[in-house]
Amino acid sequence: MARPSPYRRGHFAPVREEVTAFDLPVTGTIPEDLDGRYLRNGPNPLGIEHPRFHYYLGAGMIHGVRLAGGRAEWYRNRWVRQAPVSRALREPRRTYGVLGGMDAASNINVIGYAGKVLSLAEGGTLPFELSNELDTIGPCDFGGGLRGAMSAHPKIDPMTGDLHSIGYFAGSPTADYTVVSATGGVVRSESIDLPHAPMMHDFALTPSYLVIMDLPVLFDVLAALAGDPFPFRWNPRAVARLGLLRRVGAHEQPRWFEIEPVWIYHTVNAHDTSSGVVVDVVTHPSMFRGRASDIGGQGTPSLERFAIDTRTGSVARRLLDDRPQEFPRVDDRVLGRVHRFAYTASAAAFVDAWRPRELDTMADGEFDNVLYKHDLLGGRTQRRSFARDAAVGEAIFVPRRGGTDAEDDGYLLSYVHAPERGASDLVILAADDFEGEELARVHLPSRVPLGLHGNWIPAENTSEAHETEEYSCR
Repeated sequence: MARPSPYRRGHFAPVREEVTAFDLPVTGTIPEDLDGRYLRNGPNPLGIEHPRFHYYLGAGMIHGVRLAGGRAEWYRNRWVRQAPVSRALREPRRTYGVLGGMDAASNINVIGYAGKVLSLAEGGTLPFELSNELDTIGPCDFGGGLRGAMSAHPKIDPMTGDLHSIGYFAGSPTADYTVVSATGGVVRSESIDLPHAPMMHDFALTPSYLVIMDLPVLFDVLAALAGDPFPFRWNPRAVARLGLLRRVGAHEQPRWFEIEPVWIYHTVNAHDTSSGVVVDVVTHPSMFRGRASDIGGQGTPSLERFAIDTRTGSVARRLLDDRPQEFPRVDDRVLGRVHRFAYTASAAAFVDAWRPRELDTMADGEFDNVLYKHDLLGGRTQRRSFARDAAVGEAIFVPRRGGTDAEDDGYLLSYVHAPERGASDLVILAADDFEGEELARVHLPSRVPLGLHGNWIPAENTSEAHETEEYSCR
């Protein structure tokens, strides 16, 4: 008998209902300059998933808190209303024009861009547009301009305001490079040859290049024919390589640089150098080896740096921190430029989740109750622990309004499980006082399951501030 997925129990277990609450109780003081929404997406299985459950297949649910004027105005959690979700909830049937007939779970990330709130999926499907109150509007193809897949981790260049995406379809020999302008129009769309059909969860961006990854997690035809709903497997014979795709020009193919076999879910950031590109990432020794449902992989996920030398064709690899960690974030204002600070969450649970023991019996320190702040220039790492069994998710950085350009002049926001309440809190920290007292803790009426990704969407970047739109998603 197959062992039940650990990603359907413990702190990963789904919540069963949608909740709306206003004027949330707060311990501490919410900074007055935080005016916007903190939204986070993640799998929240609804009972409609394939019997051979995979974490990436769970129906997507957005959790959001609206902050303004020192108050937590509301909390909402909403399933993304794709057609299967609406049917399961016994709602009126929805018919969407999705790419290639695909309506896979939109459950990886949520961003704000060009006045829209967009829910993002892993490989292949269109983004889904949401209202400011997290109701599903429908798929978004940027007025017909998006003709291919969209990444779950698109990058917004802070200098140009353009959004860059590398998207892929499962089993496809190509990936789609798309650039969307700040007004919502697609200004570049081209294909990249990928003969190995790899999984490409993330990429990195610099002013000169996109850093893309062709790694040994490949589409497995035999697994697909056998009915595996997520047919990707580690292939130890495959070549691992990083690619540099020039941002100037058009219809060029990447220049590839071989590296030792490794898996990378997430990039931290990248920047140009006089000899090439430096990219910081979180590495896993392997992934999906033997069973694709084991998303924790085998071995410890570590913080590493790859320096690509375009003159010699060599790649130098350096370990920055060997503690189990994932979900890296930086100050988005330095995306593509030299960064000093990186914020990560302890990932011991993802390392251990596939082992035959209950998640809720893990000892303090083994579970995800720790955040790290890495000073990559000063060579110092700060560690902040939360309560035992207080699962902490990705920490996102929000710059202080009217502050300085210093990377840590702002706030860190993260959902943290409050075991004494059986619910979750939105914790607000001062990024420049990482080990100091919490600024505020917003007490939510519901639990937020552990994982995956979210973003801060300032009030001025939502449709409230865009009464006249220059494009339509559909």
